[in-house]
Amino acid sequence: MLEKAAIESVPTGLFIGGKWHRSPRTMPVYDPSTGQILCEVADADATAACEALDAAVAAQPAWAATPPRQRSTILADAHRLLLENVDRLALIMTLEMGKTLAEARGEIAYAAEFFRWFAEEAVRIDGGYMTAPGGGSRFLVTRQPVGPSLLITPWNFPMAMGTRKLGPAIAAGCTSVIKPAAQTPLSSLALADILVQAGLPDGVVNVVTTSTPDEVMTPLILDGRTRKLSFTGSTKVGKHLLELCARTVMRTSMELGGNAPFLVFDDANLDDAVTGAMAAKMRNIGQSCTAANRILVHSSVVDEFTRRMTEQMAALPLGRGTEDGVVVGPLIDDAAVEKIDRLVTDAVERGATVTTGGTRLDRPGSFYPATVLTGVPDDAEMCHDEIFGPVAAISTFDTEAEAIERANDTPYGLVAFVYTESLTRGIRVCEALESGMVGLNQGVVSNPAAPFGGVKESGLGREGGPTGIDEYLETKYIGITV
Repeated sequence: MLEKAAIESVPTGLFIGGKWHRSPRTMPVYDPSTGQILCEVADADATAACEALDAAVAAQPAWAATPPRQRSTILADAHRLLLENVDRLALIMTLEMGKTLAEARGEIAYAAEFFRWFAEEAVRIDGGYMTAPGGGSRFLVTRQPVGPSLLITPWNFPMAMGTRKLGPAIAAGCTSVIKPAAQTPLSSLALADILVQAGLPDGVVNVVTTSTPDEVMTPLILDGRTRKLSFTGSTKVGKHLLELCARTVMRTSMELGGNAPFLVFDDANLDDAVTGAMAAKMRNIGQSCTAANRILVHSSVVDEFTRRMTEQMAALPLGRGTEDGVVVGPLIDDAAVEKIDRLVTDAVERGATVTTGGTRLDRPGSFYPATVLTGVPDDAEMCHDEIFGPVAAISTFDTEAEAIERANDTPYGLVAFVYTESLTRGIRVCEALESGMVGLNQGVVSNPAAPFGGVKESGLGREGGPTGIDEYLETKYIGITV
């Protein structure tokens, strides 16, 4: 059976110092479409995590001295191997996370692209040389790897978030310890196996899976040998990690929560706007930090927009991600379903109207139907909390100034979306939005060649693009008397 073979192809131990290690304790990995256990993987304690850091620290000097072309070649080979194994890796992801096979295949391709991008960046790390303004000396500026890095990835894009962090770390010459989310460890373990096949030296990447992340990661963060933390996850957890990192003044990059506004103006092409809204809302079953959380539509077109959105959402097939034609797979777990059900109930009690979906399903697995709400008031909980599911929350605005004000009325600022046929309005609104990224007449902004990240409480730093490798490099100035 393909599913069993895919799961059994993944090593389930701790990957430390280039070797797979058993752990005294294990933790289950569940299939969210059935609630059944797929397998057991190692459940690390703090001692094992410290051993992983020891391995990263020991490997750091040699890896930093490795020629950039050699680091580039390893990443290029890993890119090739990911694409060669796309079907197996996609099935593993679908089984542990729930997204459809089509989306999982797309994520593997997206993940592989980070390795290709940073393979190209590895050989382009530069510096500078100049004469001091007063003469008599020269300034030599070099770029050096930050050092051993701790990488913490989320469950919603388990492969892509791994390569988005590992790609620049490997390219820059940094060793690392990566901790995947407890819900989706298999993708990260499979990725480690791919890197081994690509020729990555022992200790450069170490993988620690655990069900007790705070207990296991805190000693690593407080260990002065760890020089970088990259985290993708909730703002609440991110703030906690920042407090810990402050104790050693550790370099950090944080991709945290979002509350993305999706603005549809009266002159928007509604066909394009609805298509964009479907992409922005339903990517990964809505479980994305870039998902459209608040869909703000001009009052003159809201009825037609809602009608089209409802029609398309209602037609989406729901089922297990391995089934042909399915678009809406299960959410990650029952807690996610309960949260969405609570948010929908709250919005309805405050005056919103359900046009499709809106009711929990009586079936095995963590499913919630594609749902559209209209007339969602600003005081509804879902306007302030990430929905993280297949629920489109629509409300109206009347003026450009109102749209901008409401879009910015949030402590978050990861991404925003704007639909208008006016170039001047598009530029004006995009510049006014307090957001690290904006999609102008497009519903998906993620691209390995573009800098990904937010402002305000949505994070610090950028991943991907020409600036992505900077997060793993220190700048050193050397003054030379001549």
